[in-house]
Amino acid sequence: MIPSADAKRILLTGATGYVGGQLLPALLGAGHDVRCLVRDPDRADLPERAAVVRGDVRDAAAVREALRETDVAYYLVHSMGGGGGDFAAADRQAAATFGDAARDADVARLIYLGGLEGGPDGASAHLRSRDEVGRILAERVRGMVHVRAAMVIGAHSASFEMMRSLVDRLPVMVCPRWIDTRTQPVAVRDVVRTLAALAVAPDPPAELELGGADVLTYREMMARYARIAGRGAPRIVKVPVLTPRLSSYWVGLVTPVDAGLARPLVQGLSAEMLVRRPPPPGLNDDPLGFDDAVRAALTA
Repeated sequence: MIPSADAKRILLTGATGYVGGQLLPALLGAGHDVRCLVRDPDRADLPERAAVVRGDVRDAAAVREALRETDVAYYLVHSMGGGGGDFAAADRQAAATFGDAARDADVARLIYLGGLEGGPDGASAHLRSRDEVGRILAERVRGMVHVRAAMVIGAHSASFEMMRSLVDRLPVMVCPRWIDTRTQPVAVRDVVRTLAALAVAPDPPAELELGGADVLTYREMMARYARIAGRGAPRIVKVPVLTPRLSSYWVGLVTPVDAGLARPLVQGLSAEMLVRRPPPPGLNDDPLGFDDAVRAALTA
Protein backbone atom coordinates (compact mmCIF):
# COMPACT_ATOMS: atom_id res chain seq x y z
CA MET A 1 0.00 0.00 0.00
CA ILE A 2 1.29 3.47 -0.86
CA PRO A 3 1.96 5.98 1.94
CA SER A 4 -1.18 7.89 2.99
CA ALA A 5 0.41 11.17 1.90
CA ASP A 6 0.42 9.88 -1.69
CA ALA A 7 -3.16 8.57 -1.62
CA LYS A 8 -5.46 10.26 -4.12
CA ARG A 9 -9.16 10.99 -4.18
CA ILE A 10 -10.20 9.29 -7.41
CA LEU A 11 -13.33 9.22 -9.53
CA LEU A 12 -13.53 6.12 -11.71
CA THR A 13 -15.95 5.87 -14.62
CA GLY A 14 -16.40 2.54 -16.37
CA ALA A 15 -15.96 0.57 -13.13
CA THR A 16 -18.48 -2.04 -14.30
CA GLY A 17 -16.60 -2.58 -17.58
CA TYR A 18 -13.79 -5.03 -18.09
CA VAL A 19 -10.74 -2.77 -17.75
CA GLY A 20 -12.38 -0.57 -15.12
CA GLY A 21 -13.38 -3.63 -13.13
CA GLN A 22 -9.75 -4.76 -13.10
CA LEU A 23 -8.47 -1.28 -12.27
CA LEU A 24 -10.75 -0.65 -9.29
CA PRO A 25 -9.23 -3.26 -6.93
CA ALA A 26 -5.74 -2.15 -7.97
CA LEU A 27 -6.53 1.43 -6.97
CA LEU A 28 -8.13 0.37 -3.71
CA GLY A 29 -5.19 -1.91 -2.94
CA ALA A 30 -2.84 1.04 -3.43
CA GLY A 31 -4.64 2.94 -0.70
CA HIS A 32 -6.58 5.43 -2.83
CA ASP A 33 -10.04 6.75 -1.94
CA VAL A 34 -12.10 5.66 -4.96
CA ARG A 35 -15.56 6.84 -5.96
CA CYS A 36 -17.33 5.11 -8.88
CA LEU A 37 -19.86 6.79 -11.16
CA VAL A 38 -22.35 4.13 -12.32
CA ARG A 39 -25.75 4.31 -13.95
CA ASP A 40 -27.38 1.62 -11.78
CA PRO A 41 -25.72 1.11 -8.38
CA ASP A 42 -28.16 -1.68 -7.52
CA ARG A 43 -26.74 -3.82 -10.34
CA ALA A 44 -23.10 -2.86 -9.87
CA ASP A 45 -21.17 -5.61 -8.08
CA LEU A 46 -18.31 -3.50 -6.71
CA PRO A 47 -16.02 -3.88 -3.69
CA GLU A 48 -17.44 -2.54 -0.42
CA ARG A 49 -14.57 -0.09 0.01
CA ALA A 50 -15.51 1.73 -3.19
CA ALA A 51 -17.98 4.59 -2.84
CA VAL A 52 -20.72 4.51 -5.48
CA VAL A 53 -22.44 7.52 -7.04
CA ARG A 54 -25.46 7.14 -9.30
CA GLY A 55 -25.17 8.97 -12.59
CA ASP A 56 -24.33 8.99 -16.27
CA VAL A 57 -21.37 10.75 -17.90
CA ARG A 58 -23.86 12.74 -20.01
CA ASP A 59 -25.65 14.04 -16.90
CA ALA A 60 -23.86 17.31 -16.06
CA ALA A 61 -25.33 17.62 -12.56
CA ALA A 62 -24.40 14.05 -11.60
CA VAL A 63 -20.88 14.42 -12.98
CA ARG A 64 -20.31 17.70 -11.14
CA GLU A 65 -21.41 16.13 -7.87
CA ALA A 66 -19.28 13.03 -8.42
CA LEU A 67 -16.18 15.13 -9.17
CA ARG A 68 -16.30 17.18 -5.98
CA GLU A 69 -12.96 17.10 -4.13
CA THR A 70 -11.39 14.81 -6.74
CA ASP A 71 -7.65 14.71 -7.45
CA VAL A 72 -7.64 12.19 -10.31
CA ALA A 73 -10.42 11.10 -12.66
CA TYR A 74 -10.44 8.11 -15.01
CA TYR A 75 -12.54 8.28 -18.17
CA LEU A 76 -12.97 4.67 -19.31
CA VAL A 77 -16.32 4.84 -21.09
CA HIS A 78 -17.19 4.71 -24.78
CA SER A 79 -20.25 3.57 -26.67
CA MET A 80 -18.48 1.33 -29.25
CA GLY A 81 -21.47 1.82 -31.53
CA GLY A 82 -23.17 -1.33 -30.25
CA GLY A 83 -26.41 0.40 -29.29
CA GLY A 84 -27.24 1.87 -32.67
CA GLY A 85 -27.68 5.53 -33.51
CA ASP A 86 -24.91 8.09 -33.81
CA PHE A 87 -22.35 6.70 -31.35
CA ALA A 88 -19.79 9.38 -32.23
CA ALA A 89 -22.25 12.16 -31.34
CA ALA A 90 -23.10 10.43 -28.06
CA ASP A 91 -19.42 10.06 -27.17
CA ARG A 92 -18.78 13.68 -28.17
CA GLN A 93 -21.55 14.93 -25.88
CA ALA A 94 -20.41 12.76 -22.97
CA ALA A 95 -16.78 13.87 -23.29
CA ALA A 96 -17.71 17.55 -23.40
CA THR A 97 -19.97 17.21 -20.37
CA PHE A 98 -17.38 15.33 -18.36
CA GLY A 99 -14.52 17.56 -19.45
CA ASP A 100 -16.38 20.74 -18.56
CA ALA A 101 -17.19 19.37 -15.11
CA ALA A 102 -13.60 18.20 -14.53
CA ARG A 103 -12.27 21.63 -15.49
CA ASP A 104 -14.75 23.42 -13.22
CA ALA A 105 -13.88 21.04 -10.34
CA ASP A 106 -10.19 21.81 -10.86
CA VAL A 107 -9.30 18.12 -11.30
CA ALA A 108 -5.51 17.96 -11.47
CA ARG A 109 -5.29 14.84 -13.65
CA LEU A 110 -7.70 13.18 -16.04
CA ILE A 111 -6.68 9.79 -17.46
CA TYR A 112 -8.41 8.62 -20.64
CA LEU A 113 -8.04 5.19 -22.24
CA GLY A 114 -8.25 5.22 -26.03
CA GLY A 115 -6.68 3.28 -28.88
CA LEU A 116 -3.38 3.45 -30.72
CA GLU A 117 -3.40 5.62 -33.81
CA GLY A 118 -4.02 3.64 -36.96
CA GLY A 119 -2.78 6.22 -39.44
CA PRO A 120 -4.88 8.35 -41.82
CA ASP A 121 -5.62 5.47 -44.19
CA GLY A 122 -6.51 2.81 -41.63
CA ALA A 123 -8.45 4.62 -38.91
CA SER A 124 -12.01 3.35 -38.51
CA ALA A 125 -14.97 5.50 -37.49
CA HIS A 126 -14.66 4.01 -34.03
CA LEU A 127 -10.96 4.90 -33.71
CA ARG A 128 -11.60 8.39 -35.07
CA SER A 129 -14.28 8.85 -32.43
CA ARG A 130 -11.95 7.66 -29.68
CA ASP A 131 -9.37 10.22 -30.85
CA GLU A 132 -12.02 12.94 -30.93
CA VAL A 133 -12.99 12.15 -27.33
CA GLY A 134 -9.35 12.51 -26.34
CA ARG A 135 -9.11 15.91 -28.04
CA ILE A 136 -12.32 17.14 -26.38
CA LEU A 137 -11.08 16.14 -22.93
CA ALA A 138 -7.60 17.61 -23.51
CA GLU A 139 -9.10 20.95 -24.57
CA ARG A 140 -10.80 21.19 -21.18
CA VAL A 141 -8.36 19.64 -18.69
CA ARG A 142 -4.72 20.67 -18.80
CA GLY A 143 -3.60 17.62 -16.83
CA MET A 144 -5.13 15.11 -19.24
CA VAL A 145 -3.19 11.91 -20.05
CA HIS A 146 -4.35 10.11 -23.20
CA VAL A 147 -3.41 6.44 -22.87
CA ARG A 148 -3.42 4.76 -26.28
CA ALA A 149 -3.58 0.97 -26.09
CA ALA A 150 -3.36 -1.70 -28.76
CA MET A 151 -5.65 -4.74 -28.77
CA VAL A 152 -6.14 -5.80 -25.14
CA ILE A 153 -5.62 -9.48 -24.34
CA GLY A 154 -7.75 -10.51 -21.37
CA ALA A 155 -10.40 -13.05 -20.46
CA HIS A 156 -13.32 -10.70 -21.12
CA SER A 157 -11.82 -8.28 -23.63
CA ALA A 158 -14.23 -8.07 -26.58
CA SER A 159 -11.40 -8.23 -29.12
CA PHE A 160 -9.87 -11.29 -27.48
CA GLU A 161 -13.25 -13.01 -27.10
CA MET A 162 -13.90 -12.44 -30.80
CA MET A 163 -10.57 -13.93 -31.87
CA ARG A 164 -10.85 -16.81 -29.40
CA SER A 165 -14.34 -17.78 -30.54
CA LEU A 166 -13.43 -17.63 -34.22
CA VAL A 167 -10.50 -20.01 -33.73
CA ASP A 168 -12.45 -22.32 -31.41
CA ARG A 169 -15.46 -22.63 -33.67
CA LEU A 170 -14.30 -22.23 -37.28
CA PRO A 171 -11.86 -24.72 -38.86
CA VAL A 172 -11.97 -22.62 -42.05
CA MET A 173 -12.23 -18.83 -42.20
CA VAL A 174 -12.75 -16.45 -45.08
CA CYS A 175 -10.97 -13.24 -44.13
CA PRO A 176 -10.18 -9.94 -45.87
CA ARG A 177 -6.79 -8.26 -46.03
CA TRP A 178 -6.80 -7.28 -42.35
CA ILE A 179 -5.75 -10.82 -41.48
CA ASP A 180 -2.17 -9.75 -42.28
CA THR A 181 -2.31 -6.36 -40.53
CA ARG A 182 0.30 -5.97 -37.81
CA THR A 183 -0.57 -5.03 -34.26
CA GLN A 184 1.06 -5.04 -30.84
CA PRO A 185 -1.39 -6.76 -28.47
CA VAL A 186 -1.08 -5.84 -24.81
CA ALA A 187 -2.08 -7.86 -21.74
CA VAL A 188 -4.87 -6.43 -19.60
CA ARG A 189 -2.47 -6.81 -16.66
CA ASP A 190 -0.11 -4.30 -18.22
CA VAL A 191 -2.88 -1.86 -19.13
CA VAL A 192 -4.23 -1.92 -15.57
CA ARG A 193 -0.77 -1.65 -14.04
CA THR A 194 0.01 1.42 -16.16
CA LEU A 195 -3.33 3.10 -15.52
CA ALA A 196 -2.91 2.61 -11.77
CA ALA A 197 0.64 3.98 -11.83
CA LEU A 198 -0.55 7.13 -13.60
CA ALA A 199 -2.54 8.18 -10.53
CA VAL A 200 0.71 9.11 -8.77
CA ALA A 201 3.29 9.27 -11.60
CA PRO A 202 5.19 12.59 -11.59
CA ASP A 203 4.82 14.61 -14.80
CA PRO A 204 3.48 11.88 -17.13
CA PRO A 205 3.38 12.65 -20.86
CA ALA A 206 0.18 14.01 -22.38
CA GLU A 207 0.01 10.88 -24.58
CA LEU A 208 1.17 7.39 -23.67
CA GLU A 209 1.30 4.42 -26.07
CA LEU A 210 0.84 0.90 -24.69
CA GLY A 211 1.70 -2.32 -26.46
CA GLY A 212 2.97 -5.75 -25.58
CA ALA A 213 6.36 -7.32 -26.20
CA ASP A 214 5.40 -8.82 -29.60
CA VAL A 215 4.41 -7.39 -32.97
CA LEU A 216 2.15 -9.88 -34.78
CA THR A 217 -0.36 -10.12 -37.59
CA TYR A 218 -3.87 -11.36 -36.82
CA ARG A 219 -3.04 -14.53 -38.76
CA GLU A 220 -0.07 -15.14 -36.46
CA MET A 221 -2.13 -14.39 -33.35
CA MET A 222 -4.78 -16.91 -34.38
CA ALA A 223 -2.19 -19.60 -35.04
CA ARG A 224 -0.41 -18.97 -31.73
CA TYR A 225 -3.67 -18.88 -29.78
CA ALA A 226 -4.68 -22.20 -31.36
CA ARG A 227 -1.40 -23.81 -30.31
CA ILE A 228 -1.64 -22.54 -26.73
CA ALA A 229 -5.29 -23.63 -26.46
CA GLY A 230 -4.49 -27.07 -27.87
CA ARG A 231 -6.52 -26.62 -31.03
CA GLY A 232 -5.70 -26.99 -34.67
CA ALA A 233 -4.85 -23.75 -36.45
CA PRO A 234 -7.74 -22.65 -38.68
CA ARG A 235 -7.37 -22.72 -42.44
CA ILE A 236 -7.60 -19.12 -43.61
CA VAL A 237 -8.75 -18.13 -47.07
CA LYS A 238 -7.92 -14.48 -47.78
CA VAL A 239 -10.22 -12.60 -50.11
CA PRO A 240 -9.57 -9.13 -51.58
CA VAL A 241 -12.88 -7.61 -50.44
CA LEU A 242 -15.13 -8.35 -47.48
CA THR A 243 -16.89 -5.34 -46.01
CA PRO A 244 -16.85 -4.69 -42.26
CA ARG A 245 -20.65 -4.98 -42.26
CA LEU A 246 -20.58 -8.46 -43.79
CA SER A 247 -17.65 -9.47 -41.57
CA SER A 248 -19.52 -8.31 -38.47
CA TYR A 249 -22.54 -10.45 -39.41
CA TRP A 250 -20.61 -13.70 -39.51
CA VAL A 251 -18.61 -12.71 -36.43
CA GLY A 252 -21.93 -12.14 -34.65
CA LEU A 253 -23.17 -15.57 -35.76
CA VAL A 254 -20.22 -17.61 -34.48
CA THR A 255 -18.99 -15.59 -31.49
CA PRO A 256 -20.63 -14.15 -28.34
CA VAL A 257 -19.83 -10.65 -29.60
CA ASP A 258 -22.95 -8.81 -30.79
CA ALA A 259 -22.85 -7.81 -34.47
CA GLY A 260 -23.32 -4.15 -33.54
CA LEU A 261 -20.25 -4.34 -31.31
CA ALA A 262 -18.33 -6.49 -33.79
CA ARG A 263 -18.64 -3.91 -36.56
CA PRO A 264 -16.40 -1.22 -34.99
CA LEU A 265 -14.00 -3.93 -33.81
CA VAL A 266 -13.71 -5.39 -37.32
CA GLN A 267 -13.34 -1.93 -38.85
CA GLY A 268 -10.44 -1.27 -36.51
CA LEU A 269 -8.63 -4.42 -37.61
CA SER A 270 -7.58 -2.78 -40.87
CA ALA A 271 -5.43 -0.26 -38.99
CA GLU A 272 -1.82 -1.11 -38.13
CA MET A 273 -1.53 -0.44 -34.39
CA LEU A 274 2.08 -0.24 -33.27
CA VAL A 275 3.83 1.65 -30.48
CA ARG A 276 5.95 4.32 -32.12
CA ARG A 277 6.77 6.36 -29.01
CA PRO A 278 7.60 4.01 -26.12
CA PRO A 279 6.45 5.21 -22.69
CA PRO A 280 8.98 6.63 -20.23
CA PRO A 281 10.67 4.32 -17.69
CA GLY A 282 8.35 3.27 -14.90
CA LEU A 283 5.28 3.00 -17.13
CA ASN A 284 4.65 -0.34 -18.85
CA ASP A 285 8.14 -1.67 -18.16
CA ASP A 286 8.67 -5.31 -19.31
CA PRO A 287 5.20 -5.96 -20.79
CA LEU A 288 4.07 -9.53 -21.34
CA GLY A 289 4.42 -11.16 -24.73
CA PHE A 290 1.40 -12.48 -26.60
CA ASP A 291 1.76 -16.11 -25.51
CA ASP A 292 1.99 -15.26 -21.81
CA ALA A 293 -0.91 -12.82 -22.11
CA VAL A 294 -3.07 -15.54 -23.70
CA ARG A 295 -2.13 -18.07 -21.02
CA ALA A 296 -3.09 -15.55 -18.35
CA ALA A 297 -6.43 -14.91 -20.08
CA LEU A 298 -7.23 -18.61 -20.37
CA THR A 299 -6.60 -19.23 -16.67
CA ALA A 300 -8.37 -16.12 -15.35
